[in-house]
Amino acid sequence: MTTLLSHLSYVALTTPDVEASVDFYVNKVGLTEVARQDGAVYLRCWGDYYTYSLVIQHGAEPALATMAWRTSSREALDEAVRRIESAGVTGEWFDGLDIGRAYRFVGPWGHSMTLHWDARHFRYEEGELASVFPDRPQRRSRVAGAPRHLDHVTVCASDVDAFAAWYREVLGYRIMARTVLEDIPLSVFSVITTNEKSHDLGIVLDGSDRAGRINHFAFWVDTREEMLIAADSLLEDGVRIEYGPTIHGIGEQSFLYYREPSSMRIELNSGGYRNYVPDWDAHTWKTSQGSYDIYQNSPMHASLSESFPPANGPSASEEGITEEVRDQLVAKSAGVTE
Repeated sequence: MTTLLSHLSYVALTTPDVEASVDFYVNKVGLTEVARQDGAVYLRCWGDYYTYSLVIQHGAEPALATMAWRTSSREALDEAVRRIESAGVTGEWFDGLDIGRAYRFVGPWGHSMTLHWDARHFRYEEGELASVFPDRPQRRSRVAGAPRHLDHVTVCASDVDAFAAWYREVLGYRIMARTVLEDIPLSVFSVITTNEKSHDLGIVLDGSDRAGRINHFAFWVDTREEMLIAADSLLEDGVRIEYGPTIHGIGEQSFLYYREPSSMRIELNSGGYRNYVPDWDAHTWKTSQGSYDIYQNSPMHASLSESFPPANGPSASEEGITEEVRDQLVAKSAGVTE
């Protein structure tokens, strides 16, 4: 198949308190606000090549509004839409801020996805945000440990393998790895990608009655040292680190997790491998092999199974995972939230 998609370009999230979330991203994470339109706030990392990579808009709960990928060409956008509609899914065309003609659809597991080719190549040419380095669109953020750019998004699905297969067959994602439980033949996590990264889209198991949920999204910092500085700065600002810093087995990235005011989970990533093999044979990991934590010496926090928006109903299994499965995930540090 011709390569249809190039990379993740932005993530749009909902929050009950837009101003609280925006203040957090600007003053504690180190993003820059670039625009407001129709109630949505557009934010960028200092190294983003396009106008924005994060959109915050109002909603009753923290949730994924849409995840956007830039296609590899104008023709690839039209071909991707043809393939989506041939698979029985119908979306709509719209004009987006600095992305022009774009197509938005809802996939089989309820996630809104936006595809576009046009994108404004952004750069501050003068003023305090202009960089002395020609290849940088913006000077480095003055917030310690601020991310360079958006990295990936991880969503939830009731059938991890079927989700990965649909996005491979329809849009050409490469399946890079998966995790199954030790004692139950159940796939709980998979990573897929449109490029050389280990993943720009992750899928975690979700048996809840709410479609289209998100587990987290991730920013990239250049080095592990910057990630540690970010952890320091967050703690100094009163932000609790949910898990990390440590290293994933799948992908081999250094990482940490924390939350923004709406409770949405944010991950910081650095390092990891690049994989250019076009016919890569995806490996299956067991939970005991360290897919989540490469060192295999720290159990996964139960809170990491929480996704957004929260699952409906009482919570013997609030997040749609049975107690038996939850016990295995926590006890064996399964790769559910990379």
